[in-house]
Amino acid sequence: MEAPPPFERGYYGFYFEGPLREALLAFKFKGRKDVGRLLIRLLEDELKAMRESFDVIVPLPVTEKRLKERGFNQSYVMAEEIGAITGRLLSLVSLHKQKETRDQYTLSREERRKNVKGAFAVHKAETIRGKRILLVDDLMTTGNTVREASRMLLFGSAKAVVVFALARTP
Repeated sequence: MEAPPPFERGYYGFYFEGPLREALLAFKFKGRKDVGRLLIRLLEDELKAMRESFDVIVPLPVTEKRLKERGFNQSYVMAEEIGAITGRLLSLVSLHKQKETRDQYTLSREERRKNVKGAFAVHKAETIRGKRILLVDDLMTTGNTVREASRMLLFGSAKAVVVFALARTP
């Protein structure tokens, strides 16, 4: 049996299917930042309602290699938009992806867990110490990536972690 997640709660905007799936893929792999921003804006009321559950927004980081491949970090784009909606600050320095991982969608559940183990590290812990963190990701499937990132944020003295994913698999 799988242990409970280290994060307090998880929110998602949409199911990863149909036209939303195509929109998210365009955002993630075709550089359509405008699509990502629009999808976040569609969730404006929900994000405002969540505002009291977090102090700081932390986008899920990517490695330099991935950043060069895609040209941007989609979680950062989403986190910027969430910050504009909620008035909460972003911390871009508190979580670092320290190892290259394979694309999660190509792996089994167990391979996904192993793939992200040790992938993240806290950097500049003072930016999250005692804070409630909103960890932002684009797509949640098994939840292994956000589990590992949340675990590290808590290890780095965050008070609590709440996860927001733009979409999740049905």
